[in-house]
This record gives sequence, C-alpha cells and structure tokens, in this order.
Amino acid sequence: MMERIPQYLFWILIFPGFVFTVLIGLVASWVVRKVSALVQWRVGPRLYQPFVDILKLLGKETLVPRGSQKALFFAAPLIAMTAVLLLSTMLWRIAFDRIDFIGDIIVAIYLMVLPSLALILGSSASASPHAAVGTSREMKLVLAYELPLALALVVIVIKNGGQLNLAQIAQNNVVFSISGLLAFLVALLCVQAKLGFVPFDIAEAETELAGGVLIEYSGALLAIWKLAQAMMLVALPLFLVLAFLGGFTVLWAGIAKYVLILVLLILIKNTNPRMRIDQAMKFFWVYCGFALILAVVLAGLGNYYGIGWL
Repeated sequence: MMERIPQYLFWILIFPGFVFTVLIGLVASWVVRKVSALVQWRVGPRLYQPFVDILKLLGKETLVPRGSQKALFFAAPLIAMTAVLLLSTMLWRIAFDRIDFIGDIIVAIYLMVLPSLALILGSSASASPHAAVGTSREMKLVLAYELPLALALVVIVIKNGGQLNLAQIAQNNVVFSISGLLAFLVALLCVQAKLGFVPFDIAEAETELAGGVLIEYSGALLAIWKLAQAMMLVALPLFLVLAFLGGFTVLWAGIAKYVLILVLLILIKNTNPRMRIDQAMKFFWVYCGFALILAVVLAGLGNYYGIGWL
C-alpha cells in the first residue's frame, strides 16, 4: 500500500487530477467567455486571460470580514475545491481506465452537491447582508435542482437494469431514447444551475447583488473559488458524457461529446435572461419534475416490455 502512495498522489495532483483538470477548466472558461463576448459583439479575453486572473488574485491581499466565522470562511473554498478534485479524478479514471466501483454514481452525486453546500456555508459565515441574500437564493436553488437531477439519474439506472457503476452505464447511449433524452435535457439544465450560469446565476447576480455569495471573498480565497468553478466546468459535463452519451469509448468521440455539452451550456447562457428565484424553483419542480416523472414511467415501461426506444 505504501509503495502506491506516490502513484495515488500523481493521479490526484497531476494527471488526471488537479493540474490536468485546472488546465482544461481554465481553457473551457476562456471558451465560455470568448464565445459570450462574440455573441455580444465584443472582442473578449485572450487565451491566457483566465490564467492571469488567477495569478493576479493569488497576489492580492485576502480580506476577512469583521464578525465573520473565520474558520468556516477559510475552509469553505477548500472543501469545494477538494470535492471537485476528487470528483474529476474519479470520473477521468473511469473514462480513461474503466476503473470503477459499485455505487460510484452515488458517490459522484454526493461530491457534486458539496461545492454548493460549501458555497452556502462560506457565504453565511461572512456575516455580510449582501452575502446573506445570495445564500438564501443558493439554498433555494439547490433544493430546486437536486430533486430533478436525482430523478434524471433514476432514469439512467432503470435504463441500465439497475446498474450503479458509471463505467458500465457509460457503455450505453441512453440519450437515444425518449426517456433518456428527457433525462439528459433536464440534467443539462441542472448542471447549468450548478455552474451558476445564466439564467440560474441568481445567487451571484453581479449586476444585482454585486457578487452575492462571493461578495466578501478576495485574494487567494477568491482564486480558490474561481479554480473550483473552472474544475466544475470540466467535471460536470464529463459526468453527463459518462452517464448519458456513452462515455469515452473512442477518445475523439468523447472529446466531441464534451465540446457539444459545452456548446449547449454556452447557448443556454447567451439566449436567456436571469430568472427570479421563484421562477427557477417553479421551473425545476413543476416543469422539469413532470417531465422526469414521465421519463421514469417511460423508462420503466421500456425496461419491462423490452422496448429500447422508450
């Protein structure tokens, strides 16, 4: 066991862990910003701009609000980044080496919700009234999209005969069925909300709350949040590729699937206005909820009668 510790550290810290995921995440964040700028008839940032932003933040002073719970304020971004790091490392290992374990999809769901919970804890620990508004919105948003996301994954499990291993699930393109397509579209919208992209940037809302949940973060702590968000831009689409689109059976095809999801996220981001929190909750609980109940019923009928396209 001791002899394999250097190998484990390499997987977590270098490839396919921290360094690899951060590089891809920062490039992906540049793509999002560049395409969004072109849509708005702006020039947009250069390729190296996300890297410069992180380095600039690391060199700035970290200010801690008076009256804040300092331990939780400092720990929250580290918890978020650690959760995303473990999630991305696990998913890349499944994608490349088919290394999985029973119930890893449940572990992935757990790790995906930790960054949002850490954001809630960190912003609530800052003792800021602006952050408190963002915290309230983030809590409601998490309650709104987590149930539809869980139902979408129930559809996946049903379509795969009760299988809970992502490596096995990734061998089937469940999106090529009515229930699978419905589940994929709802899961994509849930990922949009997890990333904090428009129309679900309700908790941060820079033009309204001046940053909301992140308003009191600065310096290195804000850099850690930005790195965690960049890594989520890799891990969450990768999860969708494995769960719905057949994984990385062929490398170039897997990359194309990731790019497709990134394009869809950018398209949604640039064609919709920001929702109010009550609109977002109604959207996820009512419209997405009914769509997924239908998807679960169709998946169950298809599995029972052997009709694959259901």
